[in-house]
Amino acid sequence: MLVRIANIFLVSLLVGCVTVTEQSANNQFDKIKAAEARISLGLSYLESKDMIRARENLETAVSYAPDYYRSLIAMAHFYQEVGETDQAEQAYKKALRESPKNGDVLNNYGTFLCKIGRYDEADVFFNRAIEQPYYYLIAASYQNAAMCALKSGDQDKAEYYFARSLDHDPNRVVSILQLTQIEIQKAKYREARVRLLKFHNRYGYKASSLGLLIELEKQAGNNTLANKYASVLKDKYPDSIQYQKYVANEY
Repeated sequence: MLVRIANIFLVSLLVGCVTVTEQSANNQFDKIKAAEARISLGLSYLESKDMIRARENLETAVSYAPDYYRSLIAMAHFYQEVGETDQAEQAYKKALRESPKNGDVLNNYGTFLCKIGRYDEADVFFNRAIEQPYYYLIAASYQNAAMCALKSGDQDKAEYYFARSLDHDPNRVVSILQLTQIEIQKAKYREARVRLLKFHNRYGYKASSLGLLIELEKQAGNNTLANKYASVLKDKYPDSIQYQKYVANEY
């Protein structure tokens, strides 16, 4: 149940978005505020797949504030989305030159590197982001590092990073479920059961967590329990991938 590596950079970018205006209260042109407005518009257009307007607004943001890290990583993200890898890396590298200790820049460059298969380099940048003082998305960067480790085939490193993500944010759902999956694969059944029990107490039964329970109990040789959870899965999520896997005996 590998989940695609998260793009937390949209979270960090949108945190600072403002109403579309290019004039400050005292009628002086505020380059950063104007850039933020264009970033907000550009990302909205990008999300709706209007690539022409997305590019127009993000390029305008860069023209207003060419050294501003948020303009640069937003532009880099656009290049990623349209498959312009070289231009994306150029934009990230400029953001790194301008803001070498900015956690958002470091994390997002790590995400980019992982997506193009440069896993060791990505790991370095995720860890550099985590080490920055006043960087508040540590849990997300650990999760990104974990997903990248999984993608590279390093399950042990992924397990460590998911655990660290949960140290910083115990309610991070992706990290909970991914760490549980690893624990099941490593036959750490007790740890996996406890983690899923806590998950269900907080969030209730979900298709993904029920699928993990079925997999866990099947591997542990508890077929009666596995069938019990399969019945719950059938009642609640009969059209889910997890139930189809159970029917096909793929657990």
